[in-house]
Amino acid sequence: GNTYMRLGKLELAREAYTHALKVLPDYTDAEVALGAVLEDLRQFESACAHYRRALELQPNYVQVHCNLGNSLKKLNRFDEALISYRRAIELDPNYVDAHNNIATVLQDLGRLEESKSSYLRALELRPDSIDTQGNLLFVMNYGGPDPHCSALLHARRYGELVARKARPYTRWNVSAQPERCLRVGFVSGDFREHPVGFFLENALGALVSRSDGQLQCVAYSNHAFEDATTQRLRSNFQLWRSCVGLSDAALAKQIYDDAVDILIDLSGHTAGNRLPVFAFKAAPVQISWLGYFGTTGVQAMDYLLADPWTLPVSDECNFTEKIWRLPETRLCFTPPALNIGVSKLPALDNGYVTFGCFNNLTKMVEPVVALWAAVLRAVPESRLFLKSPQLNEPSVRQRVQEQFAGHGIDVSRLLFEGLSPRHDYLAAYQRVDIALDPFPYTGGTTTMEALWMGVPVVTLAGERFLSRQGVGLLANAELNDWIASTDADYVEIARSQSSDLRSLGELRAHLREQVLGSPMFDAPRFAQHFGNALRDMWRIWCNQSTNRAT
Repeated sequence: GNTYMRLGKLELAREAYTHALKVLPDYTDAEVALGAVLEDLRQFESACAHYRRALELQPNYVQVHCNLGNSLKKLNRFDEALISYRRAIELDPNYVDAHNNIATVLQDLGRLEESKSSYLRALELRPDSIDTQGNLLFVMNYGGPDPHCSALLHARRYGELVARKARPYTRWNVSAQPERCLRVGFVSGDFREHPVGFFLENALGALVSRSDGQLQCVAYSNHAFEDATTQRLRSNFQLWRSCVGLSDAALAKQIYDDAVDILIDLSGHTAGNRLPVFAFKAAPVQISWLGYFGTTGVQAMDYLLADPWTLPVSDECNFTEKIWRLPETRLCFTPPALNIGVSKLPALDNGYVTFGCFNNLTKMVEPVVALWAAVLRAVPESRLFLKSPQLNEPSVRQRVQEQFAGHGIDVSRLLFEGLSPRHDYLAAYQRVDIALDPFPYTGGTTTMEALWMGVPVVTLAGERFLSRQGVGLLANAELNDWIASTDADYVEIARSQSSDLRSLGELRAHLREQVLGSPMFDAPRFAQHFGNALRDMWRIWCNQSTNRAT
């Protein structure tokens, strides 16, 4: 079972562990291992049952309390997850994983300062923890610039940590020929139904189909679970490699042996990333793209892909990578393959305007609450519809109600909904008139989905890469009049647009067609720009390589 688990063969691992428990029913470690494989198979309820059985056999098994918390978190049962993590810390106050994991739950609950404190405590206990340093860097995105420690400083610390554990390649088994066929590797834990999968699918398909034999794609997948999206993505790769269980050095060696010319990271500091591998410089050219909206801090990462809208020149100093701008957009969305129509404007039947936000609730920091409350005050009788996995928790709904009550908004004007299947999730936009973008961590996938469902989005233009995703998407959708430059402007856009229901209804009726014709959905057009960028980067490396050789 352990061997199959390391190889990422989850069903075979489950069979082996199940057989072990038939032979020895009270075998605690087999219960724990079976829980772990079920967790990887995304069968979280079953995983919890086996972890609880293991704790019946060994009540003070610290790691299992932590594992149970992990599965509860994935079930969006955040309060129960906190209890499990805290029990682990009671049993072992120096258990780093528990401090790290409790920080992730506090982050999901929007308790950002407590989350940062838990990450910092984990780093006190284990200063060289790469995962914790990356997690701390990620949580800093939600609250904007930190007055006590800059994101760039933490990113550089992360880069130093991974560099110390890597032995970078300085020569590669590739030829410096600028116009030859290129082998491009993509590294991700998200080749599945996930925002990365949604943005990658059509773009990758168009890139491969238009390559005319000048490009081969290789996948390095860091997640054992596969779904229908995985299978569709897999068809575009000449070579598919699972890197689940591989050490960073072993994965870097595999990439080197595969003679990859350009290696692209799709994760940044998000879950399932393999960023430390990039410190080995297993390919001559390395790029950060798609899954993250900040610097990686990895010195061996050559480029970060941006566009004319999202990353101001003034923000380039906050990146360790060189910024490479695609000419129109850095993102190309795959239209959902679901039969969901655009409804007529719900305000026409309701008699009031419904604003909505389906972003991760962690993005709803206090300044966002204050501004959205101002919008509700400016539009009498309007409602705010929030949909997020965290809203399954009664304690979270209570906290949100209290936040808005502090700004004079009655609970009757708030609508809450938790997690649902993607079809139902998208259909929920049929109940929204206007979407509100949070800040400074603006929406990406949610904005694209809202626009596809005919729902325009009000966004606030920030000064950083992360806080300008909405600007890039709305500009490409030709919705510049929905981009606010100040808080007052944000409120006025929401007020004025909701005051003309006829115009709002007309926009809704043709918005899907409008965005489908935009650069954000035009996969062949995007693939042309993306492919040109890869080729130009490769030419630069070839030129530099030739100059060094002479």
